[in-house]
Amino acid sequence: MKNFFRKVGFGIGPNEELPSDPLAWALNQLDDVPDLTWKGRIPSGKEMIEVHGRKRRVEEKKVREKYKNDKKLLKIGFDRLDQETGVDFWPSLELSIRHTEAMDSTSPVLAKLWFFWANHFAIVEGSFRAQFYTGPYEREIIRPNLNQSFEKLVYDVTISSAMIHSLNNSDNIGPKSKSAKNKKRTINENHARELLELHTVSPASEYTQEDITQLAYVMTGWRLGWSKSAKDTMPVEFDKDYHQPGKKTVFGKTYKSGKKGLANVIKDLVNHPNCRDFIATKLCRYLITDNPTEEMKRPIIKAFKDSDGFLPEIHKAAIRVAFEYNDQYQKFQNPENWFLQMAKLADFSWPTSPTIMDLYEVGKKPQLVHKRPLFTLQGLGHFPYGSKQPNGFSDFEVDWTSPELLIRRLVYAKDFFEFTKSKNNNFKFYKNIVKKNFDNPERIIKYLEKANKHYEAQILLFNHPEFLRA
Repeated sequence: MKNFFRKVGFGIGPNEELPSDPLAWALNQLDDVPDLTWKGRIPSGKEMIEVHGRKRRVEEKKVREKYKNDKKLLKIGFDRLDQETGVDFWPSLELSIRHTEAMDSTSPVLAKLWFFWANHFAIVEGSFRAQFYTGPYEREIIRPNLNQSFEKLVYDVTISSAMIHSLNNSDNIGPKSKSAKNKKRTINENHARELLELHTVSPASEYTQEDITQLAYVMTGWRLGWSKSAKDTMPVEFDKDYHQPGKKTVFGKTYKSGKKGLANVIKDLVNHPNCRDFIATKLCRYLITDNPTEEMKRPIIKAFKDSDGFLPEIHKAAIRVAFEYNDQYQKFQNPENWFLQMAKLADFSWPTSPTIMDLYEVGKKPQLVHKRPLFTLQGLGHFPYGSKQPNGFSDFEVDWTSPELLIRRLVYAKDFFEFTKSKNNNFKFYKNIVKKNFDNPERIIKYLEKANKHYEAQILLFNHPEFLRA
């Protein structure tokens, strides 16, 4: 069952003891959401948006105007502005916080599930603002809800500043609302469509275009606050002047006008049978196999129903299923999971020290060593704060196994050899971590003996078929 530690977590590091009861080890991590393991200063979402995000927007206009006739100085001005507002800095910091939770915390299984939900409720990389709010959104909205109900998680995500902005719900205005008087107003269906398609019931529920339209009416009025100076850097509010009056009908059920309509419709969506099936399918696909069976999903669906969507119970059911099927299925690891397992097993000098925050506060650029993991994940097509679509990153093997992406894993395994601590640069070290993390270590060790140099052992191990899958 050693493979199980990589299936539901990130493996067992060289300085960690091998747990005697793998299933208990995993289940014991799911009831509580501890404080983040990162010991450096963590900027709040409010700070990121109000201070850094707003400054970036205001100062950008000044730079454009000042250097509008000189492209060279305009570029220099933007580079300086990016440094002053942390555009080049915050993604590295957020990645350090995130990866510390995976590699150094006492709850790596919870961290892996946190990454799952962050991807399920993905934020689209569409403007500079996403660079400031995506990390805090995952830290402050998603992670604290991992020991709450799925209903609460969906509601909090739906009305979050990040999601309202990402899916343009501020542009969703009731045609018959008070604000529409003497003006042409229309709804924006983006958020309503994704709430149905991606976040809750899925297309299998056979919702109609009319259901989307009616849900969009329910969601009118939920928008980013506005002021002449701040624009879209204000907190989310429900503005009844933009809300479509009258009753709305979604899936045949009628909802009253007003602020409470959204909470009521979300309650019904998360209790829809297709929502339970959809979430069970995605959890199995993330942890076990691209093609989950009905038998796999059944315990998760039952836990969802019996617990009224209590996430710790849903998570425990998914982990038990992963344990039960561990020796029957291997799941190809997406690039971030692959990188984190490599970093943990090889004992990389990563994540960076919390003193990285000091670099920003004294106006210095992060060194390349702090940014290389970011560049690596970007190169592998899986930078977690850079989703191009609202459906997030794929969990299907076929999307990560092109020759180019596999060759890049070979290259990065070699490049990161310098991240291994000096005491680790020997064949004995790699043999020991293989024994901790694989049920058939001798076969892999024999394979590693083909290496002539230590870095070749690292390349061979972290691109071995049994490492690529868990």
